[in-house]
Amino acid sequence: MTSIKSLRWLMRKKSGLSDGGKSSFKIKQLPFMALLCTVMLFIVYRTTKYQYHQEEIDKKWSFWGQPKVYPSTSGKLKGLPRGIIHADSDLELRPLWSRSSSRSKASVSSNRNLLAVPVGIKQKQNVDVMVQKFLRENFTIILFHYDGTVDGWLNLGWSSQAIHIVAQNQTKWWFAKRFLHPDIVSIYDYIFLWDEDLGVEHFSPSRYVEIIKQEGLEISQPALDPNSTEIHHRITIRARTKKFHRRVYERRGSTRCSDSSEGPPCTGFVEGMAPVFSRAAWYCTWHLIQNDLVHGWGVDMKLGYCAQGDRTKNVGVVDSEYVFHKGIQTLGGSGHRMTKVSNLHSKRQSGTGIDVRTEIRRQSTWEFEMFKERWNEAISQDKNWVDPFKSDQRRIRKRRDTKHVTI
Repeated sequence: MTSIKSLRWLMRKKSGLSDGGKSSFKIKQLPFMALLCTVMLFIVYRTTKYQYHQEEIDKKWSFWGQPKVYPSTSGKLKGLPRGIIHADSDLELRPLWSRSSSRSKASVSSNRNLLAVPVGIKQKQNVDVMVQKFLRENFTIILFHYDGTVDGWLNLGWSSQAIHIVAQNQTKWWFAKRFLHPDIVSIYDYIFLWDEDLGVEHFSPSRYVEIIKQEGLEISQPALDPNSTEIHHRITIRARTKKFHRRVYERRGSTRCSDSSEGPPCTGFVEGMAPVFSRAAWYCTWHLIQNDLVHGWGVDMKLGYCAQGDRTKNVGVVDSEYVFHKGIQTLGGSGHRMTKVSNLHSKRQSGTGIDVRTEIRRQSTWEFEMFKERWNEAISQDKNWVDPFKSDQRRIRKRRDTKHVTI
């Protein structure tokens, strides 16, 4: 009996020791668990901080003001680490070699601007004067040779500093669509897409850029000297007493312009011979240009939609820095007026002479109508698109009707 009681006592004692051991083990685990949670929280904190830091770096170096988007989801790029992907470029000339001391310092300077001009050898003298002015102001120069002649420019001192692109009988808009992609020109603050027949005696590129920056003009052009050979729209004529203007007033003719006018050609308008675009405005404009409608007719009337806001405020004409428009016909111009059809690879009977300028104007008119059709069709198909200027028109008409009722 005594032995049985002793056995029970021993078993209870052993059981108590076992429970105490577990409790002791749990107590010993608490510091370890606390340390583990602290480490995990630290890792989460560091990961979050790193991600935020990377986003800030991407914002800083993004030319469009948006975080850089790595195309890591693209199947064609999945073999590359995303940090090595370089999705944009520029038009800066690079040396074939450089001294070891300067290699690490090589970089694209800030505040760069681009001048792009379609040129023919007959306008060499005028283009020479224009380019020299822009080069002094640290502009990058790209010449689009539409007549196929490049060698005739090589004797100019600055020729090696310019980029030369050749394509026979192509227009400014054809070149721009193919060689001025937004990812290629993203380092430039402003893109000057000018014709070759502009006199720049009264024009300073640096003062012009200063004005459009101060006034927030996303799309602009220098005013035209009133004595210019060719002027199409009154809004482009220089106002002698102003630094710049955003609208014009016209009480005569078929187009009436007043304070109530809210669109082209009274306000929010520049012409195609000398437009200047901010980086953001060019990004939009490049997508507006139609790949196959090479003459660009009709595009100028829609540029206000790329003004990054109110076109009556963000589009303007600079009067203090103005140019002289010589109105020289280039493609199909002087010396090319009568051309054999065989030279144009036409299907008509060989040897029949045609008026090239007439044919070009006919083509331009057809493209203009086609552009309008595409614009209207795009509006009808995009049910989510809202015309940002329609509400302005309704508000103006309502205000005008209210005035009539009050009177």
